[in-house]
Amino acid sequence: HLIYKCGGIDKRTIEKFEKEAAELGKGSFKYAWVLDKLKAERERGITIDIALWKFETPKYYVTVIDAPGHRDFIKNMITG
Repeated sequence: HLIYKCGGIDKRTIEKFEKEAAELGKGSFKYAWVLDKLKAERERGITIDIALWKFETPKYYVTVIDAPGHRDFIKNMITG
């Protein structure tokens, strides 16, 4: 949501993610799909591997890091 609101990703891409998420019954996950690229992440609705997204605003340079929170994937988080 932050990435979209700050202009880090365009509306068309978010709409594409919304459509794809809705097809899997996960329409509210459209913003999560910006960083959750793996098929398993999208199907299960959890982050499995770390992901980064960098963008700039007129005032700031921003890096968003998405890390797994599920206990089965803590190793991935620590490795990242």
